[in-house]
Amino acid sequence: MGIAQTLTLQQIRQFIQAEEIPLRRQFFSENTVNTVLKYGAVVGSVLETFPQLDRGMDHARRLIRRHEEAGTSFPSGQVIVADELTGGKGRFQRYWHAPAGGVWLTLVLVNTLLAENNSFYPLAAGVACCETINHYLPQARLKWVNDVHVSGRKIAGILIETMVGPIFGEEYIMIGVGINVNNDSFPDELSGLAVSLKGLTGREEDVQLLTCRLLAKLSWNMGLVYYEEQRGMEDDIGLSAGEKRREHYLLSRYRQLSDSVGRRVLFGHDVQKSPQYEAVVQGFDQRGALLLQLDDGTIVEENSGEITYLD
Repeated sequence: MGIAQTLTLQQIRQFIQAEEIPLRRQFFSENTVNTVLKYGAVVGSVLETFPQLDRGMDHARRLIRRHEEAGTSFPSGQVIVADELTGGKGRFQRYWHAPAGGVWLTLVLVNTLLAENNSFYPLAAGVACCETINHYLPQARLKWVNDVHVSGRKIAGILIETMVGPIFGEEYIMIGVGINVNNDSFPDELSGLAVSLKGLTGREEDVQLLTCRLLAKLSWNMGLVYYEEQRGMEDDIGLSAGEKRREHYLLSRYRQLSDSVGRRVLFGHDVQKSPQYEAVVQGFDQRGALLLQLDDGTIVEENSGEITYLD
């Protein structure tokens, strides 16, 4: 039986209470944990499940149009889960292999952030996804911006798309997450590039449990984005001239999970079809932009695009 037939919001809330809250209280005060999770409670406001879908993003777009045409508010935080996708696509319309046995999820948020903080959406999704996989494979790491890989093979990917409502002009953020769990057979074009949890551990995992864990971590990390925006506005009031704002908790966690710094990479906005240049990753700025050093010593800042490791 697929997860789409059995997953419930109550299970997710229970999982947050049982696992996520005790975990976060090891590093944050009780008050901070409660506040962050209040912000993150929007995740899973509505849960819609399917045995099969063409594409989660396309279904989300249909839902948004339906709500706007009916004059009703879209429930920010709605989650769409399918046991398999028949028309999955990743970045630049690349084929997204999404058979039964994996986690294929779309989170839809009404964008309420200041424009300067929109870059934290993909960081939060990447951290949540990597933390989920780390529960099973501690060696999993993030490759900028939000691919999760193990020893150079991709185990999970995240796609961010935006949509402006056709009637009211509201902006929506659609976050697609795909994790290879028990699906350990890949088409030829992905052979050697992709890997599944089962392929690495040698055992089948409970996909429903993993999905609950992912949604709990999305609740925490998305909650951090909203929490940090509020804290940032409060901090700005008290900063002296020239004083730097403290580092974002989420960005600090992203740095811990990333293995991109120090690597020689090939950069491009579509690196497979149009690679642009080679460089060495120097780090990330305060908004998560990639800092790259060219061979002549020049530092280049990239806010979007993708990299391939060359070393």
